[in-house]
Amino acid sequence: MTDALFVVSEEGYWGEECVEPLETLSDAGVEITVATPSGSPPVIDERSLDPDQVDEETIERVRDAHENDERLNDPIPVAQADAEGYDAVVLPGGHGTAWDINQDKHVRQLLRDIVEGDGKALVVCHAVGVLGFARDSHGAFIVNGRDVTGFPNEWEEGIVDEADRMPDGRKLPYWTEEEVKAAGGNWDAELDAATSVTVDGDLITARGPGSSSAAADRLLEELGIEVEA
Repeated sequence: MTDALFVVSEEGYWGEECVEPLETLSDAGVEITVATPSGSPPVIDERSLDPDQVDEETIERVRDAHENDERLNDPIPVAQADAEGYDAVVLPGGHGTAWDINQDKHVRQLLRDIVEGDGKALVVCHAVGVLGFARDSHGAFIVNGRDVTGFPNEWEEGIVDEADRMPDGRKLPYWTEEEVKAAGGNWDAELDAATSVTVDGDLITARGPGSSSAAADRLLEELGIEVEA
């Protein structure tokens, strides 16, 4: 049995970026455990359920999973998770990750252990910002010298105001692309491509919601699980 841990934000996760990989891996027979920083159920970013931004079919599927999936509604605290118990760790994105997931020492330790061990890590969209803070066991940034993609500055410019405030008034503490580059990451969000998924060793990164499906398929491939056409 292949086991994966999903680490999901309590400050606002983007629905598709969580549910798409969750259901894809589940359908492929992967055993899924969900964790949040405190162990409370994750909170969805309501913008990921906005019909002006997301199609109705996706909204319905995401809402159903958010409300009814027992794994999402009964998570474990991240501090209780041990990388040795999982073949993969998945960090879905959403702006909320900037306030909890990416700042959580247990998440950073988990990411370090999975990348330095035998597992795979899939980090999506704004969650890629954790790579601007996570270090390896020698104190170097995990992302230093690695090829990565993630939520680009060009997209962020269309969301925050001149003071980096979100539509809900919260101030974004940093921009994902800037932090990852500062930590030594080789950043390319492939803005001319429909999807962007980058693999560098045991680290898989994905640009945003539209890349979630491709990212989940690539993770299965990296885990040696055949994806049905």
